[in-house]
Amino acid sequence: EIMRSDWSSDVCSSDLYFAPTEETDLNYYLDHERELYYVLLFDGQIVGCGGINFEDNKTTGKISWDILHPQYQGKSLGSQLLKYRIEKIKVIDSIQKITVRTSQLAYKFYEKQGFELNEVKEDYWAKGFDLYRMEYKGLD
Repeated sequence: EIMRSDWSSDVCSSDLYFAPTEETDLNYYLDHERELYYVLLFDGQIVGCGGINFEDNKTTGKISWDILHPQYQGKSLGSQLLKYRIEKIKVIDSIQKITVRTSQLAYKFYEKQGFELNEVKEDYWAKGFDLYRMEYKGLD
């Protein structure tokens, strides 16, 4: 069973990075689609989380549902959580690519971490929340 933190609901229901309707999507993901999911602790408190999913016969690793408490952003914690998951994916022999689907609100973060923008779809997640489909370019 996944313990849901009050702040993750607050982040999803705020208009900072997620459309208000995405809280339902997150709960569905956690209950039905979660494959690997990690929580980030800082001083004994849960401050972030993020998942990994697979597709195409486990040749694609997908970075999923990154959430970081706003008070802990800008401290490299999100970068560390992302890098940890990328390293977990890279050691899987069948992996040929790593992808992430995000929005215009967070795609620059992924660009800084080595992801390249492949596609944009306006109003994909909700009105004003565009899909930015990206691929990691650091696979050797």
